[in-house]
Amino acid sequence: MRILIVGAGAVGFHLAHHLSEEGHDIVLVDQDKDRAANAQEQLDIMTLIGNGASLAVLERAGLAETDLLAAVTNVDEVNLVACMAAGHYNIETKVARVSNPDYYDESYRDRNTQRGVDKMINPELECAWETFQLLQSEAASELAFFAGGRVQLLGLTVHEGAPVVGRTLAEVAAAEKDRRYLTVAIKRGDETIVPRGDNRFQAEDQVYIIGESTQMPRVLELAGYRDFKLRRVMIAGGGRTSVYLARILEDHDIECTIIEADRARCVQLAEELKKTLVLHGDATDMELLEMEGVEGLDGFVVFTGSDDTNMLSSLLAKEQGVRKVVALINKIDYIPLVRKVGIDAAVSPRLSAVNTILKYVRRGIVVSVAALRGIEAEVIEFSIEPGSRVAGRTLAEISFPKQSLVGAVIRGDEVIVPTGQFTLAHGDRVAVLALPDAVTDVEKLF
Repeated sequence: MRILIVGAGAVGFHLAHHLSEEGHDIVLVDQDKDRAANAQEQLDIMTLIGNGASLAVLERAGLAETDLLAAVTNVDEVNLVACMAAGHYNIETKVARVSNPDYYDESYRDRNTQRGVDKMINPELECAWETFQLLQSEAASELAFFAGGRVQLLGLTVHEGAPVVGRTLAEVAAAEKDRRYLTVAIKRGDETIVPRGDNRFQAEDQVYIIGESTQMPRVLELAGYRDFKLRRVMIAGGGRTSVYLARILEDHDIECTIIEADRARCVQLAEELKKTLVLHGDATDMELLEMEGVEGLDGFVVFTGSDDTNMLSSLLAKEQGVRKVVALINKIDYIPLVRKVGIDAAVSPRLSAVNTILKYVRRGIVVSVAALRGIEAEVIEFSIEPGSRVAGRTLAEISFPKQSLVGAVIRGDEVIVPTGQFTLAHGDRVAVLALPDAVTDVEKLF
């Protein structure tokens, strides 16, 4: 696939890196010479220096041959104009990164669609929803939903002394009757394992499980976790992502407090958020946190503009006994460090944007895509349509790459954990975990 990316910032660079490793033909446009040069040196892509909102620049970048245009600069208007400028070309999908909530007004979205913007993504809003989902589970370091929420992908760490420790996957499966979940990946140290039945669970394994959502409480029990209910959440930092998250929490009747260092911003937040308590203070002020009862919180979220502050404040909250701590991390290279230092989960608006764009890149009938942070892998949900080559064949007959695994099949209202003798049929939805080297081959199957 030929993909034109406008913007070589963190979102554009990470998207180009992810897709170039899969063999896609990538052209990256940015008017900053240094950023373009950095991308050219580090990635196997083409770069062009110029204004991405200019039709002439886009045409020089190969607009006529482009399958997907992703305009992801940090300026909303540039992204919208880039997609609109490409409107007369036969491009399958044009995606614009948009952060200003005013642009999400329904009438504005309709006008943009008419002008050629196929999809608008809001990284901050996507990140807020992802954080809310993570807060629902004490265990979850990563969480994604498929089939309208009926199927769940859960990433968690196996606790010392958990019931599964020392047992093979086959032994656990044999003991669990009516099991509708499957372990699809294990991260052990720096190694990522696509497991088979004879692999044993070890304490501190980071495991990824996919299955019917109603069965996840049993999965948590096996991994050594207690019951958890989200009632009180504190958010450090009063930026746009915090506001989105606070509104989501208010809508779900969850008690919410925001700590913000800027007094003027506190006044704005207090006017905007009717049910949220807004406090003026520093997220790393341990005395303030203790005074506000941080030790009794179910969730603590750090959304300041500094990764260092976010990690430090998260560790302070974790030390005080908060059951679930989520940190916003802007530097993508920092994300693998989060679990190592003891923070429960990390989110990134930039990676949320990349995740959303990926499903428009994937070939075949793709319903949804989740790119995992803890491991280099994706879970792709395919729909099997009439004429598909895999319909009517068993999984054993289909040559799935070794670095991939079918985690679940959704057939009507039923969620199935398939064996090798399971036969796929038209109308099935299939959730497949694939490591980077296997993604393209998996796509071709569907």
